[in-house]
Amino acid sequence: MPGPGAINLDFTVNSGQVFLWRKDGAFWYGVNGQNVLKCGSGGVVKSRLPDEGDFFRTGEDTEGMTRSISRDRITKKSVMRYPGLRLLRQDPFQCCISFISSSNASIQKIRSGLEGLCRKFGDRVSFDGREFFLFPEPARIAGAPVGEIRKCGLGYRSEYVRQASGMVAKKVVDFEEIRGLDYCGAKEQLRAVPGVGNKVADCILLFSLDKTEAFPLDRWVIRVLQKYYPDRFEIRTRSITDRQYGLLHRKIVDYFGPYAGYAQQFLFKMEREDGMKKWL
Repeated sequence: MPGPGAINLDFTVNSGQVFLWRKDGAFWYGVNGQNVLKCGSGGVVKSRLPDEGDFFRTGEDTEGMTRSISRDRITKKSVMRYPGLRLLRQDPFQCCISFISSSNASIQKIRSGLEGLCRKFGDRVSFDGREFFLFPEPARIAGAPVGEIRKCGLGYRSEYVRQASGMVAKKVVDFEEIRGLDYCGAKEQLRAVPGVGNKVADCILLFSLDKTEAFPLDRWVIRVLQKYYPDRFEIRTRSITDRQYGLLHRKIVDYFGPYAGYAQQFLFKMEREDGMKKWL
């Protein structure tokens, strides 16, 4: 079992945060923007470019964060079950497009579409004796006809992907500026991007912009809340309005604290594993 602060790559990669990753023997290889990472049990072993973003967030007190969210037997169980599960600090543009592409799609479908996008619009590079396609630059996607993007397998999300890429290319959306805002301000900025609703915005904030209070609510997480916390986090309707999402988020942060996003990730991992759903 990993010790305090250790990284479990299988748990972390297979937790719905990233999609352009593949395992080869003892190592995971992943595309992160213009970088390619080779990762082993201790984290990044080799990278095409320096890992300046600290992909595995090694500077954070992960042990303290997981201890703070262990408020009840459910979260304690999930933390004990998946030791070494980490939140990642991804390339924000790749993360944004990945989760815009994720709407109503399986993890395998998301990966297939993103791989198609990289092959069509990304640069091909060699790394560690293998071939990879980097994630496309925003301007490259923004300048493409929507029909060409659709051929990658992104379906109706193709227009959202093109428009979002244009906003990033023109600096209408500046991820580093957004990173410096508080949670509410950052989320408001992201919600202005086509294809970005509450859940997608929270994924981008949690997995690339260091907002650990973000708590993405999808059907798996809502299932957990209804199953284990029916009185604390009551949900009366099948679909959640913006107002309900906001109210529920405040209740969640009041309960789990400023690292509520870690609780979401452990609970999400546990529910999908119990449902025997496939990962990468």
